[in-house]
Amino acid sequence: MEVALWGFVVLLVLIIVIRVPIAFAMGAVGFFGFAILQGLEFGNLFSFRWTGTLTMAAVRLIETAQDYNLSVIPLFILMGNLITRSGMSQELYNASYAFFGHRKGGLSMATVVACGGFSAICGSSLATSATMAKVAMPPMRKFGYSDELATASIAAGGTLGILIPPSVILVVYGLLTETSIRELFAAGFIPGLIGILFYLLAVRYVVWRNPAAGPRGEQMNWSQRLQALKGVWSILLLFTLVMGGIYAGIFTPTEAAGIGTGGAFVIALWRRSLSWSSLFSLLTDTGRTTAMLFAVLIGALIFSTFISRTGMPEMLLDYVSGLNVAPMVIIFAILGIYILLGMVFESLSMLLLTVPVFFPLVHSLGFDMVWFGIVVVVVTEISLITPPVGMNVFVLSAVMKDIKASTIFKGVTPFWAMDILRLLLITLVAQLSLFLPSLLYR
Repeated sequence: MEVALWGFVVLLVLIIVIRVPIAFAMGAVGFFGFAILQGLEFGNLFSFRWTGTLTMAAVRLIETAQDYNLSVIPLFILMGNLITRSGMSQELYNASYAFFGHRKGGLSMATVVACGGFSAICGSSLATSATMAKVAMPPMRKFGYSDELATASIAAGGTLGILIPPSVILVVYGLLTETSIRELFAAGFIPGLIGILFYLLAVRYVVWRNPAAGPRGEQMNWSQRLQALKGVWSILLLFTLVMGGIYAGIFTPTEAAGIGTGGAFVIALWRRSLSWSSLFSLLTDTGRTTAMLFAVLIGALIFSTFISRTGMPEMLLDYVSGLNVAPMVIIFAILGIYILLGMVFESLSMLLLTVPVFFPLVHSLGFDMVWFGIVVVVVTEISLITPPVGMNVFVLSAVMKDIKASTIFKGVTPFWAMDILRLLLITLVAQLSLFLPSLLYR
């Protein structure tokens, strides 16, 4: 147990103080920690056993690279890049604007809804935020929206990308915990819709407090609205094909990712939005993002092997079993830890760091692991807009160079509060996450 705690201390120092990339920090701590444990088994702390340690690291690397199920990650990333390149984000925003633009704060509402729709075919929060910033900010500035409300609606709406399926984070959680990805995708749908609804309420609250922050836009008639909807048929078709096929059991998530990517490629060709140079750029960007995710995943797996070898999960379970508290109290304590970690870690790193520790504990308490996966992803969403390391906020700050990160953080406060409310609701009412999976797969 003490070795594991020292491992976490060293890991935090490497990441926060020395600024070592989390993939290398977790890999290094896991590698040397495992070697030290082997030395201790032979009675000497410094009697490292490199053969066994190198074998462990090599096996983790090779098995991860050869894991067929992990091919879903680059495929979904490529699908999102193709969708972005095809200009569908603009059409989603136009359709949302047609129905919400005439209301107070309507352009922000349209942005949130468009982010939710884009998330359903992209799967990446950072990509959603960066893409929608280019689409939604110009019209909001045109109508005089405050920078706080405009940027906050994009940053908060972008967080939906890791919950509304298909989601790379849900795929990673499913692979780490051997939980059904199909059930996770089904479970993420209703909480994702609740997230959109709560964000719309946050916009209404902001314009109620300050009507000048979100003036009304132009009102469109029903003919114009129906015309705007015609532009999103390809998105609806692609989403129905991918998610409908998964829910109906026609194909696996990995096969769905391949079919979705093929469909996105056909749509991009049909729209004539691809050239040889742009295709090369898409493929290299997909490869770069995939390599980064796999590096973090391999580092996390090495670190989790070290943590498991220390016996920390079993000791934590024994400690919690000795406490005379309700299991839900333990869940709230875990959520508190996640919120604190979200202030200094980005979403994927936090997930990979904590799930190997908390998963055995939560499973032993009798909770449904599909539900816990959704709860973890929702609290991970919160970390994307939590200071001082809110990744969505810094992505927006990089795209909108004339807006300070502090302005965006101030604007997201009502959205952050709505996220906390949604987290409590999903935590206390598990049926919100489990209704659809139980209906589809009973």
